[in-house]
Amino acid sequence: MSAPDNQRKRIAVLISGRGSNMAALLRNDCGGDVVVVGSNKADAKGLDVARDAGIATFAISHRDYADREAFDAALVAALNEYQPDLVVLAGFMRILTPVFVNAFAGRLINIHPSLLPSFPGLDTHERALADGVKLHGCTVHFVTPELDRGPIIAQAAVQVDDEDTPDTLAAKVLTQEHQILPYAVRLFCEGRLAVEGLRVRTRPARGG
Repeated sequence: MSAPDNQRKRIAVLISGRGSNMAALLRNDCGGDVVVVGSNKADAKGLDVARDAGIATFAISHRDYADREAFDAALVAALNEYQPDLVVLAGFMRILTPVFVNAFAGRLINIHPSLLPSFPGLDTHERALADGVKLHGCTVHFVTPELDRGPIIAQAAVQVDDEDTPDTLAAKVLTQEHQILPYAVRLFCEGRLAVEGLRVRTRPARGG
């Protein structure tokens, strides 16, 4: 069951590493509460951050399952115990199958380190530099079965300088990720996002 419109939304976050975007959600009032943080890696540093904040955590290794669909089914079952209104992929380094995506359709978002639809997938900063782009950035989007092609909620751009390396560019982009992810989550929790095909329209704030 989802929370009534007048209640704060229940947010689940999935991570695979340090969880800096998850931490950004915890630092900001996003209109909802992070109720659980899950990972496919038991040693993900972000799980310690969540535990220190008093948030429930779990880890399910994809290596324990015969295929992606079986892992995704286990992940869905684990998340459903917390009845999330929104699931946020915040550096979750797994390609998810329709088993997972369809279970949370319309309430599953991802933060991606490029200005989609440019540079979907991995190694985005290296590819941006190799292609000589002058602007790079990050995207928050709804997740659909097609990788990194869901409706775009928010984007932020950074300038690519001649002296940039993949590491310096990643640091620039990460700063922007920490800003637009909480913003996008708040829009969702406030019920202000309307999806029309691949376009996302932002409704005015209530009373605005």
